[in-house]
Amino acid sequence: MQSIDTALIKMITSHYYIKRDTIVNKIEYKGKTFFDKFEKVNEMLNYKVINAHEEGKIIAAHSLINAFDKVENIVFDYNGRTPERFWHRAQLLLREEGFINFTAYESKTPGHLHLYVHKGHTTLHEAYQLANMLSMKLSQKMAREWRMFPTLEMPKEFNILALPYRLYKKERGASWSKHM
Repeated sequence: MQSIDTALIKMITSHYYIKRDTIVNKIEYKGKTFFDKFEKVNEMLNYKVINAHEEGKIIAAHSLINAFDKVENIVFDYNGRTPERFWHRAQLLLREEGFINFTAYESKTPGHLHLYVHKGHTTLHEAYQLANMLSMKLSQKMAREWRMFPTLEMPKEFNILALPYRLYKKERGASWSKHM
């Protein structure tokens, strides 16, 4: 992965997670039991780790919530079969809602995307509300084939995403935005 690809999203680099073959932790949350296979590594997320992830030697993940309960990105984790249609619908919705910076990355599974909506320094509570609102509005236009992050449905430790593999498409304050 080129440095420009990951520079588009503000990742929390103070720590990262590595997927293990065994269960690392068991968490009870809202009457559900979650089994965690990602182990937290309290070291900087650097290019060595990112390259090992890209080469398939490890599966690394980054956290969406920082130590001060702030969020930089709202993320659609799309797991459907029509990524082009999803990108088009999501792009129209995000533009309509006033977002001009968002980036989609391909995940390990072909056709699955992580769409990062660059919101900036947002409180965790506001991020939960914004993620729910965006998901509800998009689900009015197409069948729901995604999960939103951050989410209240899982513990904060589970609001992590595997590092992206390739850039799919990006939107960066296009010339149309000045006419809105």
